Amino acid sequence: MRHRSLLILTATVTVGALSLSACGSRDGKSGGDSGEKTTVVIGVDAPLTGDLSALGQGIKNSSDLAVKTANKNDEVKGVTFKLESLDDQAQAGTGQQNATKLVGNDQVVGVVGPLNSHVGQSMQKVFGNAHLVQVSPANTAPELSQGPNWQKGQKKRLFDTYFRTSTTDAVQGPYAAQYLYNKRKLKKAYIIDDKKTYGAGLAGTFTDEFKKLGGKVVGTDHINPDDRDFSAVGTKVAKSKADFVYYGGEYPAGAPLSAQITKAGSKALVVGGDALYSEEYIKLGKKNVEGDLATSVGAPLETLDTAKTFMKDYKAAGYKLPYEAYGGYSYDSTWAIIQAVKAVVEKNDGKLPDTIDDTRKQITEAMQDVRFEGVTGDVSFDKYGDTTNKQLSVYEVKDGKHKPVKTGTFQEG
Repeated sequence: MRHRSLLILTATVTVGALSLSACGSRDGKSGGDSGEKTTVVIGVDAPLTGDLSALGQGIKNSSDLAVKTANKNDEVKGVTFKLESLDDQAQAGTGQQNATKLVGNDQVVGVVGPLNSHVGQSMQKVFGNAHLVQVSPANTAPELSQGPNWQKGQKKRLFDTYFRTSTTDAVQGPYAAQYLYNKRKLKKAYIIDDKKTYGAGLAGTFTDEFKKLGGKVVGTDHINPDDRDFSAVGTKVAKSKADFVYYGGEYPAGAPLSAQITKAGSKALVVGGDALYSEEYIKLGKKNVEGDLATSVGAPLETLDTAKTFMKDYKAAGYKLPYEAYGGYSYDSTWAIIQAVKAVVEKNDGKLPDTIDDTRKQITEAMQDVRFEGVTGDVSFDKYGDTTNKQLSVYEVKDGKHKPVKTGTFQEG
């Protein structure tokens, strides 16, 4: 394998003087007490344009805040962090291209993202082959960490470079099923998904648990997530007399779907996962989505003492868009990479290894043992690279806002 050297050394100089950058291989003078700093890059991949850009921008901004905080506090002696953000437009092919670009950048030591599970799936092998660690704040499809046969009890980690700070649909779907059946006493479901990795998988885990509890599925459908006319589906839902619709998909299609189900004369609520937990869902659906429910990973940030500083600093930073559903998880994903870099620096006498290949390998190894109190609570990873934090919350649209109605962990029946 070709060994590549980390490139930029930024010399620390007196206040008011210009910083000088030199290209070349690190020779042991960087880091430690030499006064020189190594600049390394953390990549971010998310949909920064298009229908899901609100979530993507929240991910990017939160990662940016983590990097700025680390640099301001000199979190890793001898290392300056820089962010490179790439737009995947929620497309798997674009995400794979971005992964190749990030791997080819000899300064990139870790990547945060992506938002979408199907995009994450397309990037895994690229990062795995390059030993480049990836930490997603939002992927929830279980197969990304536990393999395609996880539901059969045949769990197998395919890439030791893949980690995530959000919990998975293996618990998110069943958690929603228990809430609807046991707490809300809703017994008849109409199941719809968008056929994508995330949506179909989430609808599947929900359906399995709902049936297990004694619930009845009165109809099923698949939709094209790029469509906006769902009147035919709305008519079928109305005729089914379903208590609610469970939608495995994202808010750009979810909001008009809900509105058109209402217009068809159905009183069924629309319920979905974390991809419906967005201000954009309410903006798109307006009064038609009042009463709808969404689950999301973790506890509401407003209820966590660990999130207070993040929320204050995010506001002070003046970002134009909110941090949205995954802001805290994006900050924690970025901070996890920073902590892994810190562990490698401490292991190597105050500097990173001389080659980018060794640096990436050691950071991936260090990530497995990363543990800290983050924005979203305790952050650590199990043997599959999944978060050990299994908390989830249910939100209801009330008076034009997502209001939390339940927080807890999924309990096996």
